[in-house]
Amino acid sequence: MQTHQSAKPRFTATELLEQLWMAVVKPVLDGLGIQRAQTRTSDMPRIWWCPSGPLSGLPIHAAGIYSEGGQGPTISDYAVSSYFPSASALAYATRPEDPSQTFSLLTIANPTGAGLPGTEWELEKIKMHTMTQELTRGEATVEAVKEGMEKASWVHFACHGVAKPDRPMDSALILANHMHLTLREISDLSLPHAEFAYLSACQTATEVTRAPDQSAHLSTGMMACGYRSIVGTMWQISDEHAPFVADRVYAKMLEGGRPDYKHAAYALHDAVQALRKERQVGFETWVPFIHIGV
Repeated sequence: MQTHQSAKPRFTATELLEQLWMAVVKPVLDGLGIQRAQTRTSDMPRIWWCPSGPLSGLPIHAAGIYSEGGQGPTISDYAVSSYFPSASALAYATRPEDPSQTFSLLTIANPTGAGLPGTEWELEKIKMHTMTQELTRGEATVEAVKEGMEKASWVHFACHGVAKPDRPMDSALILANHMHLTLREISDLSLPHAEFAYLSACQTATEVTRAPDQSAHLSTGMMACGYRSIVGTMWQISDEHAPFVADRVYAKMLEGGRPDYKHAAYALHDAVQALRKERQVGFETWVPFIHIGV
């Protein structure tokens, strides 16, 4: 990745998250009467954020006061956060379920030339929790992946991702032989039996449109084609830490051998908190992970 000189950011990460807390999150919590949680995550209330305009693409789910030695309030102490691109997307994601739906998980990892050794370790972690259908390395062609998505109820991508602000619909997951599964192709799919998508790739929830009332990125594309619940990333993620998060998420979602995509938001919340506390990582490592949907 090339770097270049740029203007000094207006806020540091700590200052930005504090401003989001003071101006956006705290007033909402107060208005809803939500108090700081004293119980386990599964008992915490849930908040769905549907930001637009200047708030789009900002990490509302991580808002808080981090300048007080870890003792300041943060949204993760009060509620579990999810996002929705629009009210219509919420209605679609909560459509009636097919009672005959069966669980199957398709995993796509480390396509040819990806240079992501952690992705294969990530798949090994997932396979500790459930059986999977795998497309790895050269097998992960665009057509094979699209065909697999039509059959599976859950899908997990562990690969490179790229956002294209100048050409939003060309944002893509990079598969075998550097082929791109684009946002345009994803949005054109129709997967009525789809439930859960985990995009363990960079920039899969990076805003690529400046339209005030639209949210366009790979994760919302997954919702458009049928997935009800999605884990995505707001910017680059670490090949070292992504397997840790995926392991914790699937352990929770598949607890007791009962797959439930509705546990995804709570599972991600716990996984990210564990990443912060157990590995003592910085904002750039844990903030990117977000949940979208039900």
